[in-house]
This record gives sequence, structure tokens and C-alpha cells, in this order.
Amino acid sequence: MKSTLAAALALSAFATGIAGAQDPHPATAAPDQARDRASILAMQGEHIVDFAFDETVLLKEGYERSPAMRSGGDEVVIVVEDTPTRVVLQHILVDAKSGHVTKHWRQDWVYEAPTRFEFSADQTWTVRALSPEETRGAWTQCVYEVSDAPRYCGTGKWSYDNGIATWTSDLTARPLPRREYTKRDDYNVVIGINRHTITPRGWTHEQFNTKTMRKPDGSQVELAREFGFNDYRKVDDIDFRPAYDYWKATKDFWAQVRERWDGFLAQSPGVHMKTKIDGMAMIMPLFEQAEAIQGGAAVDEAAIDAVFAQWVEPVPAAAVASH
Repeated sequence: MKSTLAAALALSAFATGIAGAQDPHPATAAPDQARDRASILAMQGEHIVDFAFDETVLLKEGYERSPAMRSGGDEVVIVVEDTPTRVVLQHILVDAKSGHVTKHWRQDWVYEAPTRFEFSADQTWTVRALSPEETRGAWTQCVYEVSDAPRYCGTGKWSYDNGIATWTSDLTARPLPRREYTKRDDYNVVIGINRHTITPRGWTHEQFNTKTMRKPDGSQVELAREFGFNDYRKVDDIDFRPAYDYWKATKDFWAQVRERWDGFLAQSPGVHMKTKIDGMAMIMPLFEQAEAIQGGAAVDEAAIDAVFAQWVEPVPAAAVASH
């Protein structure tokens, strides 16, 4: 009860000041691009991570609050690409006991991005051009699945009030998280705001979510608000060598996979996945290919192409017209 109340208060406090949080820089302030990039790069390294999600405000008559979710893991964040206007960070989980490695999510940061993809319908992401007003001085963060499939993008500016580096996104839509879609079918989109903060111990990712049922006619029914808190704390006593070994062996393969996705996501119209919502039809063959490569096999571009040819296509024209 205490954690749920605290989450509700945090959400309320955030909502009260949301307008200022979304535009922390005055219009006359010069953007500090290098400082922002350093803040993004501060998220790299070795961490213990705690994940916590609490439903707070119940919005639909008869809806019952779902149990709080708590989990965690050991996760290293590796810099894949670093330029003045683009930073790519790959997350990799390691089981401390067995040394088992799981390629986890990825986050790409682009300064004054010209476009971004948006979750517009089930298994569908359309590419939208960003206006100069939206993106001036701002960074767009795009988040990807374990298969490098898209999840969501958000655009916002870094602020440094009282010396604290914090980035806050605009309102974004994304698919159900993996922790939910195997259990829930009463909503199909999460609409929320993401906030990343660099702390003395590491960094945090706060989520201010609304669980929503998006209907074919475009109307929406909101079920409940949720506060998510992911706490990344730097450590130096966990053996992350299996993660580094995995990435060294497979990074060229995953670069090829990212290249295929970029062919759909770098420009309009976007991408539609023909898999079930869990995406396992793509995840499994790609992970199996990566495992073979780690065992000494060569990257087989034809095998990558075969997976994409079976499960991925451009967004149909009708879907683009209705977005």
C-alpha cells in the first residue's frame, strides 16, 4: 500500500509540473549538445537493476488494480555508436550464477532528429517527420526490442536544474511490455511519458503510463495509470565478461540486423510485423543465428534476409492514410 501511495503522489506531482518538464530550456537558451551527449553516455557501464511497476489511478468503472510488479537483474550497457549527434546503447543481461547472457533492449539517441517511428496500430509503426519546433535543441530516444524490432520513440530536452541531468520525453505510445502481454488482453497500448535522470549511483528511468484500449475507430478507453521505476546502480563486483564476449562475437551480426530494420524505419511509411504480438517468430531464429555465430559460424546474410522476408513488410498504404 505504501509503495502504491508513493507512486500515486509521484505521478500527481509530475502531472502538476508536466508543461515545464517537457520544455525545461527557455527559448533563448543555447542548447548544450556536448553536455547532453555526456549525460547519455553516463548510462553506459555495469549495473544492478531493479524494476518496479505500480498501478495508481483506476480510470474505468469496475476495473481492479493489478498486483505490483517487482523484478531485477544484472545488466551491462555497451556503447555501440557514439558521434556528436547520435549515441547507440545496447543493454545485455547476465545471470550471475550461470553466466547465461540475454541480449536485452537497445536505446538510440539522435540530436534534432528529422523523423521518428510511432506505434500506430497493432504490430505497426509509422514514420513521421518532426517539425523544427519539436526537435530544436532536443534529443529523440528510440527504444527497440531484443530482436531490434521497434517499440517507441520520444522527443525531449535535457535539463540541468540544480546540477541534475534529466531528460523528459513528450507523450508517446508503445506496445504492451513483455511482462504484460502474456497475461493481459484488456488493453493494447501504453501511452506515457519517460524520464531519465543521471544520479550519483548510476541512473534511473521513470515511466508515467496510462494503460489504454485503442479501438479500430480511433476511440480510446483508459483503464488505469501506472508508475514505473527502473533503478540502474553502478557495480564493480559482478563478472560481466560473458556479456562482453557475446557482444564481441555477435556485434557484426546484430549490425546487419539493425541495417535491415533501418531500411524500414529511416523513412516513410514505416513497418508492419506479421508475427504474433510476442514477436517470437523473429526473436528465436535471430537468437539462434547469433548463438551459431558465437560458436564460430560466419554471418549468413541470406538467413537474415529470409527472416525479414517472412515476417516484416512496409506499412500498408491504407494504414498510413488512416494514421
